[in-house]
Amino acid sequence: MPAAAPAAPLGLDAHPHAAAVLGSALREGARPSHAYLFHGPAGTGKRAAARAFAAELLAEGAADPASARARTRSGAHPDLTWVVPSGAHEMLRRDVDDAVVSAATRTPFESTRRVFVLERAETMNDEAANRLLKTLEEPADYVVLVLLTDRPGQVLPTIASRCQPVRFDPLPGEAIAARLESRGVAPGTARTCARLALGDGERALALALGDGPVLRGHAEAFARAPIAGRAGAERPWQALLALADTRGRAVEAELEAALAEELETLARSERRKRTTEYAERAKRASRRARTQALDGMLGLAGLWYRDLACVAVGAPDLVLHADRAAELAADAEGRDGAVLREALELVEDTRARLVLNVSEELACEALAYRLERLLAA
Repeated sequence: MPAAAPAAPLGLDAHPHAAAVLGSALREGARPSHAYLFHGPAGTGKRAAARAFAAELLAEGAADPASARARTRSGAHPDLTWVVPSGAHEMLRRDVDDAVVSAATRTPFESTRRVFVLERAETMNDEAANRLLKTLEEPADYVVLVLLTDRPGQVLPTIASRCQPVRFDPLPGEAIAARLESRGVAPGTARTCARLALGDGERALALALGDGPVLRGHAEAFARAPIAGRAGAERPWQALLALADTRGRAVEAELEAALAEELETLARSERRKRTTEYAERAKRASRRARTQALDGMLGLAGLWYRDLACVAVGAPDLVLHADRAAELAADAEGRDGAVLREALELVEDTRARLVLNVSEELACEALAYRLERLLAA
């Protein structure tokens, strides 16, 4: 394998640090690290890079490298294990027990390596982390682990310290906007969604297409009602919760359809167990989708207060809601920037509580009234 070859198949031109680290690992005669932590905003290509990296690792020394790469990219290679957290908000011990810890003690099926990719590493609970630690500390020579995270600061230090960090930089706003425009999004909307996504390409796409505009509207209404002293009259949290419920039900319906298809292939004796497993999985997935949608809307509401603070202190060029300049100017008139920053902190505090299984309705209602009291002072 030529020394300069790896960067191209990995497609990391926009991520020089990742290209340097992974390119070095794939050079002829090099020995990859036993564990990597891919970190950076969502939508920057971490999953695609992990799959491309795994393809190169598993193709090395293969009788048919092209076939090994193709099967890895399609998820069919027997020496690639891809783990997605099954908990509503966390990676559970059972997610890593058999799929990673036990499997890592067994030699590869056909390659010289076994590659394990774990998504959302920041959600790993203590039990899962403790089970994974021994594998991270004393891995077999053929094991390579790749952990992915959008929030490196939330990865347990005991896990992060045993991995080589691989940084994926936020995508430039111009690049995200251009990608949206190529999907038919109007230039002004594309620029605004790119800014609001804070470097997250997937987030920008979700804001611009589908029910993204509706989500933006609900978030703006939630932020503006307390400013106008109408939180009680408008009850803007109800629209947020309704949309979050819709997202949760959609995910649940997808899993129910998948179950129905799978049951047709199973023996009658196996169907009850599989139905129970799917029911638990659907419940967790629905909860996760609901919370993610609600968190996203609250995040946008928080950015509204952030933008108001920018306008209030005379820095309108820094606002993210670039297509809502008039509304921001009206809401910011006569406001104290420090109070608006405090409003943003209240929103962020509520977002942090969502993963603690609090009552989402009570949390959002309480937040709206707290914001109203703060902004009326």
